[in-house]
Amino acid sequence: MRTAVMAAIWLCLGLAPPAGAEGMFVVTPATVPDQKAVFATVESRRVVPARARISGTVAELAVKEGDKVELEQVVATVGDEKLALQLKSLDAQIAGLEAQLAQAQIDLTRAEDLFGRGAIARARLDEVRTAFNVANNAMRARVAERDVIRQQLAEGRVLAPTAGRVLKVPLTTGAVILAGEPVASIAERDFVLRLRVPERHARFLKAGDTVRVDAAELGSSEPRFGTIRLVYPQIEDGRVVADAVVEGLGDYFVSGRVRVWISAGDRIAFVVPGSFLTTRFGVDYVRIRRAGMADVEAPVQRGRDLPRPDLPDGIEILSGLSAGDQLVKP
Repeated sequence: MRTAVMAAIWLCLGLAPPAGAEGMFVVTPATVPDQKAVFATVESRRVVPARARISGTVAELAVKEGDKVELEQVVATVGDEKLALQLKSLDAQIAGLEAQLAQAQIDLTRAEDLFGRGAIARARLDEVRTAFNVANNAMRARVAERDVIRQQLAEGRVLAPTAGRVLKVPLTTGAVILAGEPVASIAERDFVLRLRVPERHARFLKAGDTVRVDAAELGSSEPRFGTIRLVYPQIEDGRVVADAVVEGLGDYFVSGRVRVWISAGDRIAFVVPGSFLTTRFGVDYVRIRRAGMADVEAPVQRGRDLPRPDLPDGIEILSGLSAGDQLVKP
């Protein structure tokens, strides 16, 4: 009695109660998405190149294809022999300027002492002070040039612009590279499913929609579901591009193809749990309970699988059932 009352309540609400402890399911028409199978690719949201900041020769490659990298990790080192020679030249010039500056300091101290005793004129003191300032500024200029060369040498370390997975390393050690050329291509860590859907389905796609992923292609026995995160406004080659977030995509293989079911409109259908069906000699049966009668087995025509988060083993029934039928779990 309690089962019949609860079933009637669910039926009045237009919902299909799930199989409970007593193994009952009331058939009700439900609005289901008209799903279309499309192929999506596992891609990173962005692939960022790690570029060299100076020209030179690749002295060391610290990564290879498939390696994980962190933000600002060194992926390669670019060296330029001319910079090392310029640094040596500036070191020698600075050493000479330091000697000149020391001599100019001695001359200035002596001139100030003589001027204080009235032994030399102010014009001579001004000349000595000017010579000291010139030597001091010349040394500061050379030190600044040396700092620039040192910074250029430090920029020979190519850093990872983002954390992720190295996809390509198109260079080898010893290769000549120019400033701005990519040393490695790095895919960001968060992978998404990138769908390319015919544009006639564009009006059905929107952010927040649920998509179903072929579980077998992800190595899982349970259906996987994801959510469309972004629908791109630009149509490419007659196809709408959208990104879907799905857990368990992994973070190694990129551009792998996965079959995905998306919504292409809505329709009315009967969906029942697969555990309520039995198959004998290729024919599917369900057990129906009617008031005042014994349970009967009725043949039904099975449609496509329509799993959803609240009914992971849902199966569409094309014929053989009517709204309000009470199914008994075999």
